[in-house]
Amino acid sequence: MEQNKEAYLSQERYDEIVRELGSLKTEGRQHVAERLKQSKELGDLSENSDYQEAREEQSRLEQRIQELEELLRQSVIIKRSNGTVSVRVGSHIRLEKGGKDEVAFTIVGSDEAKPADGRISNESPLGKALIGKKTGDSVEVETPRGMVHYVILGIE
Repeated sequence: MEQNKEAYLSQERYDEIVRELGSLKTEGRQHVAERLKQSKELGDLSENSDYQEAREEQSRLEQRIQELEELLRQSVIIKRSNGTVSVRVGSHIRLEKGGKDEVAFTIVGSDEAKPADGRISNESPLGKALIGKKTGDSVEVETPRGMVHYVILGIE
């Protein structure tokens, strides 16, 4: 994760990360410590593949803990507000796509993006194009299939 880059998270996602971090720091570390202890008892550490695997698991665990701690340090909780005038992270928007189809998206941080579920990142091309726009505004976004024209029908 880049230094000093805000990570937009819903309260639910923030809470999930806190729980995962707590679990890794307790049960995860305890599991690795036990595995290291057992593998040391097998003898010569230089030729002990179980010990090497346990050390690699410990390294991955500590790296994940650092990633989550950094994510939490950089996190900004998305607050929903009624009567939003312009699109921002946390906004639920209805769009007219290509002059015919109506689609709806929620703008979220990149950690929570799931386009198939209607959750697009503020860093995606469409997300970037929509930020700051108002109801009635239109945007064009370059996609692999060419330019797509959107009109903002509503913002919640």
